[in-house]
Amino acid sequence: MASILNEYLSKRFGFIELQDELQRLIKEYNKYTGRYMFVYASDNNKGRSRDIDVSMVQDDFYNIQDILRESTHKKIDFYIETPGGSGEAAEEIAKFLRKKFEEVNFVIAGEAKSAGTILVLSGDNIYMTDTGSLGPIDAQVRIGRSVVSAHDYKEWVDLKRAEAATSGSLNPFDAVMIAQISPGELYGVINSLEFAKDLVKCWLENHKFKNWNITRESKTPVTPEMRKERAEKVAEMFCDHTTWRTHGRSLKIEDLQEVLIIKRIDDDSKLAELVYRIKTVIRLIFLGSPVYKLFYIDDLKISKTFSVSSSSNLPIANPFTQQKGQAKTIDAVELDIQCPKCGKRHKVNGYMDINSKQISVAKLPTNKNIKENDILVCNVCNFALDLKPIKNQVETQTKRKVTFK
Repeated sequence: MASILNEYLSKRFGFIELQDELQRLIKEYNKYTGRYMFVYASDNNKGRSRDIDVSMVQDDFYNIQDILRESTHKKIDFYIETPGGSGEAAEEIAKFLRKKFEEVNFVIAGEAKSAGTILVLSGDNIYMTDTGSLGPIDAQVRIGRSVVSAHDYKEWVDLKRAEAATSGSLNPFDAVMIAQISPGELYGVINSLEFAKDLVKCWLENHKFKNWNITRESKTPVTPEMRKERAEKVAEMFCDHTTWRTHGRSLKIEDLQEVLIIKRIDDDSKLAELVYRIKTVIRLIFLGSPVYKLFYIDDLKISKTFSVSSSSNLPIANPFTQQKGQAKTIDAVELDIQCPKCGKRHKVNGYMDINSKQISVAKLPTNKNIKENDILVCNVCNFALDLKPIKNQVETQTKRKVTFK
């Protein structure tokens, strides 16, 4: 099979074409499966390299609810890529999806870690490619200035307690560290761990295992008690960091198949082609733009982007001739924007309190690389820069409307 990535690179799709392609693929997925796909994806690379918070947060729930609240579909396939984040946000999203749709499925072709795994385990079905992965469940808690693993934190405290009970004392460093821990912090850590575990137990028993009626090997009828026991076992397994060793461990289909029924996407060549294409296009959107989080359905898209730095001169006077020869002076802002990928500098003119038609009639100079929706496409490296954050900043400073083209 030819490389999907190489195919798209050879087509030299720009940012707008990639957005259109992703929505085309979503439509094709919906037609093939008879279900409705929602794409929620975060760019982990920008989270690491640019120190951007790409984790699952409460605002993600608000976006998801806003996009889907009027949907009339019965079945949803929720494509998810996330490094994790807030367990409370995962709970909000899961509750909304369960209330809104009769069947909730999750599609994993990349990473759905931590809170992402918690959310996935609320589904009726899990569809996963060979590249997809879940991760150990663990609450991430803020201790002082750092965000740490609740499991690792509690385990370290328990270890020091045992050392103190055995030897009667601690080394000076550990003693200082232990002295800074308040009972409230410790109980908060314990409660965070139990919260995640309880969510998974409840969701598995009520949703994932609801149609588990016969055991695989012995063909024994499954009782409610057996479903509850299996849910507790799976929840404990995901929370067992002694087994997984690290919070970032990738758990593949083969790691989970014995305790979870996971549908392998690669067994259906047509479905696999669609999902791998969706994953590839998402990667290319992230690589070629400041977008770090996506919320897509077949006919609507929302993206979160980081701000591109710019220098500006605010404002400068420019002559503007109206129809019938009447002269009018308008104000303009001149922006110097540097492409974060290749370093090329772009001059962008923004005009105050006039619209695109007026700019065109007056033949005012504009940057030809600005496309629809205030997207500036670098003519050297094809990187797509979203000018809306800069536009918002200028409008906030000047308290006037700005138009670029």
